[in-house]
Amino acid sequence: MKRKLIMAVGPLVVAVVMLLGVLFAPFNVLPVGKKQVADSATAISTNIMKGEKVYQTAMNEPQMVPFFGSSELSRFDPFHPSVLAEKYKRNYTPYLIGNAGSQSLTHFLAMEGMGESLKNKKAVFIISPQWFVKKGAPGMMFDSHFSPLQTFEFIKANDKDTPERRYAASRLLTYKSVKSDVKMVSALRSVEKGEALTRKERIYIKMKLRILEREDDLFGAFITNKNKQKVEKSVKRLPNAYNFEKLDTLAYQIGEKGSNNNPFEIKNGFYQTRIQPIQGDLKNSQTHFDYECSPEYSDFQLVLAKMKENNMDVRFVVTPVNHKWMEFTGLSPEMMAQFSKKINHQLKSQGFKVVDFSQDGSESYFMQDTIHIGWRGWLALDKELKPFLESKTKEPSSIKLNPYFLSKEWQDKKAIDIKK
Repeated sequence: MKRKLIMAVGPLVVAVVMLLGVLFAPFNVLPVGKKQVADSATAISTNIMKGEKVYQTAMNEPQMVPFFGSSELSRFDPFHPSVLAEKYKRNYTPYLIGNAGSQSLTHFLAMEGMGESLKNKKAVFIISPQWFVKKGAPGMMFDSHFSPLQTFEFIKANDKDTPERRYAASRLLTYKSVKSDVKMVSALRSVEKGEALTRKERIYIKMKLRILEREDDLFGAFITNKNKQKVEKSVKRLPNAYNFEKLDTLAYQIGEKGSNNNPFEIKNGFYQTRIQPIQGDLKNSQTHFDYECSPEYSDFQLVLAKMKENNMDVRFVVTPVNHKWMEFTGLSPEMMAQFSKKINHQLKSQGFKVVDFSQDGSESYFMQDTIHIGWRGWLALDKELKPFLESKTKEPSSIKLNPYFLSKEWQDKKAIDIKK
């Protein structure tokens, strides 16, 4: 009887012991190799985005340049940054970070998880006007990207009290995914108040991080990259020699052919599936949209502070909206101009460098759909970024952060009231 019991229970006990061994092992069970890093550069995978192991390994590779953004990063065509870098054997590789719903808070936490691997890195950060809505990042979007591992990394670094840390804690506490962990909430409230963590909180965080790190070690190492085939397919459509004028002509031709079933110069497939079935309902549907007042401006300031902390050299890209689509939906060009003025002021007044395309939405085939850059837009971006990314020199930093940009007053300020 005892032998039967051992035979029945034994495998379960062994499995539990092995699992505990993996979770609490003092070393990486599945190290990330060069092939995995290369595959992850265009994967835009959720398990990578919520972890830190693959990110850290990738960012420690000198040729890997993080491209932070959202859904535009998955709009692959022959002029996408990853395709151009692959085809023309650039000395850098765009590492795509972000997908639909990735906004400033998500990127801030991702950067917390990357730690010192971002030190002295060059980077590109693509800003979407659509992030800057009245309430900031929607709960459903933030929660779908939420990483307990990255959040505990943020809490653990509680060695100094800063306005940025207090603000970040207060913002994180507004989201459902954060509120579901009572002990995380308690620790974040300590950060919000500028108080030291209690001994119990430190012990809990240390234990929790050990478990989450091992989960990341196990599951973050498995990378599936469906985008790799898209890149390889797009590479074949490009000429062997890089010539901007010839490529721009090609981009025009591909864009024209690929958007010939609608009056908006929107990619045919997108128009057929997303626009045409409800087109009548979308007429004048965006007259009330406002990107001028939002907590996203202060969330974005957290990203800037992390970049300053890591001494990064960054180009910020402000994307436009398809002008034909703006006219159809009634999205205000005056409001878009005010958004551009406000975000440019926040960046330039602190010493950051900007590539502002916000007024280029009327250029033919600059946009692949209603709000996503593509074709000639990607190529125009490449023209701006190529000298910066190919150069091995790093410009001296002249960044001076202004905590005013964390304030409610700044979030609600109209661009017309900004004094230079």
